Amino acid sequence: MIAEIGQFTLILALVLAVVQATLPLWGAARGDTALMALAGRTAIGQAAALLIAFAALTHGFVTSDFSLAVVFQNSHSLKPMLYKVSGVWGNHEGSMLLWVLVLAMFSAAVALFGRNLPPSLKARVLAVQAMIGIGFLAFVIFTSNPFARLSPAPLDGTGLNPLLQDPGLAFHPPLLYLGYVGFSMAFSFAVAALIEGKVDAAWARWVRPWTLAAWTFLTAGIALGSWWAYYELGWGGWWFWDPVENASFIPWLFGTALLHSAIVVEKRDALKSWTILLAIVTFSMSLLGTFLVRSGVLTSVHAFATDPERGVFILAILVLTIGSALTLFAIRAPGMKGGGLFSPVSREGALVANNMLLAVAAGTVLLGTLYPLILEALSGGSAKVSVGPPFFNATFGPIMVPLVIMMAAGPMMAWKRGNLRIAAPKLIPAAIATVLAIVATFVLVPDGPGLAPFAMGLAAWLAAGTLAEWAGRIKLFTIPVAESWRRLRGQPRAASGMTLAHLGLAIMIVGITGSSAWRTELITTLVPGESAEGAGYTVTLTEVTRGSGPNYNYERGLLKISDEGRTVTTLTTERRFFPIASQTTTEAGIYTTILADLYGVIGEPGRTPETANAWTVRFFVNPLVPWIWLGAMVMVFGGSLSLTDRRHRVGVPRRGRVAKAARPQPAAAE
Repeated sequence: MIAEIGQFTLILALVLAVVQATLPLWGAARGDTALMALAGRTAIGQAAALLIAFAALTHGFVTSDFSLAVVFQNSHSLKPMLYKVSGVWGNHEGSMLLWVLVLAMFSAAVALFGRNLPPSLKARVLAVQAMIGIGFLAFVIFTSNPFARLSPAPLDGTGLNPLLQDPGLAFHPPLLYLGYVGFSMAFSFAVAALIEGKVDAAWARWVRPWTLAAWTFLTAGIALGSWWAYYELGWGGWWFWDPVENASFIPWLFGTALLHSAIVVEKRDALKSWTILLAIVTFSMSLLGTFLVRSGVLTSVHAFATDPERGVFILAILVLTIGSALTLFAIRAPGMKGGGLFSPVSREGALVANNMLLAVAAGTVLLGTLYPLILEALSGGSAKVSVGPPFFNATFGPIMVPLVIMMAAGPMMAWKRGNLRIAAPKLIPAAIATVLAIVATFVLVPDGPGLAPFAMGLAAWLAAGTLAEWAGRIKLFTIPVAESWRRLRGQPRAASGMTLAHLGLAIMIVGITGSSAWRTELITTLVPGESAEGAGYTVTLTEVTRGSGPNYNYERGLLKISDEGRTVTTLTTERRFFPIASQTTTEAGIYTTILADLYGVIGEPGRTPETANAWTVRFFVNPLVPWIWLGAMVMVFGGSLSLTDRRHRVGVPRRGRVAKAARPQPAAAE
């Protein structure tokens, strides 16, 4: 009965989406306030209906209702409760239900918190959101119904993919969806603005918080997925340029460009057409990623569906959505004239350069991801090529160098018309830090790759330049400390968030450089009690024990890591075998310090009687890898801090001294 309620509310959500997509749009064209107001009510109703449907599916997983096909295929009665819940979105049908729920929740948020939006713009934004929802709700109901029944009901299920039975993967998909589905709001604002033919500073202020929220969630989701791949897959790396990894990274790059471009629209009333185009492209890349993951054209641990019919349906949604938006852009964009002029040497100029580099970087990743698929399709499957890390490292990295240089220099420039002679002295601390970092790296790690010290210098340039700009804003060391503290407290949180985000990227560059340039490894075969020398340490396989977990059997190895006779740590690593899925996973043992990770895994034992007690052992020393996760956390915190800025809260007026001064004062006594 509960599943049938979920099915009913899913259909109800589609009906509400149709109403939301049509009547408010008609009302906005006619100036009918009653019809325009209907957009907010239907958006909230649609979100409530989908929330009920999602709760009904969750109930099916938690209670192990194997009469539901999706529960039978992706759960088991012995599965721990955490993975019963995460199993709701750990499959194609459930993940698509989460997709449309997130889409509806963003619409409801605009309906609830966008009170100061012009009624016509609000109605059009919510109508465009509903149009997207119609396509994906139809996709869920007609091709991916999560409430399909089995008769008779099986006694037990086949279990969730063991690779997904991990705390990191329990939270990774929802964060990703909040990210790249969240970019639908920027898309809807862009299309609504094209319909109205009006883009101004107010529009940019309205669209920025939604874009920033999506960017923050997507950053957290990508970082969490990378961390999961690092400790769960047992290969010792954190990023492989997997096509599905790229599918989330590409909209992140375009979304970052959109954030910076919207600033120029808000400050200088310029780059209107470019910002609109970026909003369309960013969400289009999210739709493209959805198509790649669910069409069966890619093979990946991230890919859920392999049904070509579903892929054709999503491809139709993608073509219709992107084609319609770009057609409208081609018609309306020529009439959007920028009002603000600025010199190439200015903060606006730096932001334009930032946008160009981010767009080229995203295009490079997109080309490397799609080229094998395009070539295979054109050749009828006879030509197969692989584009892997060497291509992306050789092309993406050089594009990032001028971008990082600009990130430190740009904020030093004045708006409208900058002056290099004024800005250059402000960058002296960054230049000094760069030289010191390069020299120190050459001295401390002389045997590394030749470019590694320059990458560390680049990180120092960005960090020191960011801190110098922050110090300049609060006039640190030039005025009394108490006055600097007062200025710091008065700084807009959005500015402080920008500082943290840039600083987080600098920290990440340190981690990426260290893990790529100075990583060492030892691969050997050991019997319990035997040791091997490598990667600067002595690795001893102390013992291997066997046991069972809630729904798996394990082989647990203890690796004692020693340095010149001194025990540094003991790593616990496991191989887990899931009988239901007949699949094996690896749990790495990791010892983290501020400077490196010691990373160990055990592989399969020998297959002959003589080697049955000998185990493959892989041990890695990954320098500065913790700095990657630290940098990502700082970036997420910076985005979250920016979101708390009152100027980014749509519908919350700012009360200040000006408002107080405007109040009528009582007449003075005669």
